[in-house]
Amino acid sequence: MLEPVIQNYLVRRAKVDPARFDNPDLLVADLGLDSLGLVEMLFEIEESAGLQLSDPMRFQTMQFRAMVAAIEAELREHNGGVLPELDALGVSTQP
Repeated sequence: MLEPVIQNYLVRRAKVDPARFDNPDLLVADLGLDSLGLVEMLFEIEESAGLQLSDPMRFQTMQFRAMVAAIEAELREHNGGVLPELDALGVSTQP
């Protein structure tokens, strides 16, 4: 599952308060990330998964869980239905 990976990244790198993720309606915009912070996180995911996410700026207006679901869907599509393992820093643990 990608949600804890992204949460860990945001807590460790962007200093997001972990309690924010308790809100099921949390918006990406409410994470306190600027555009560059969001782009950096998405770049980490893209680099580790070996793909380019389509229209990454669309995530700015989404709920956090919807963003995670959309990223998971693209990763699965790119990997034949399989979600690659990623660690908390956004680096793939698969060869």
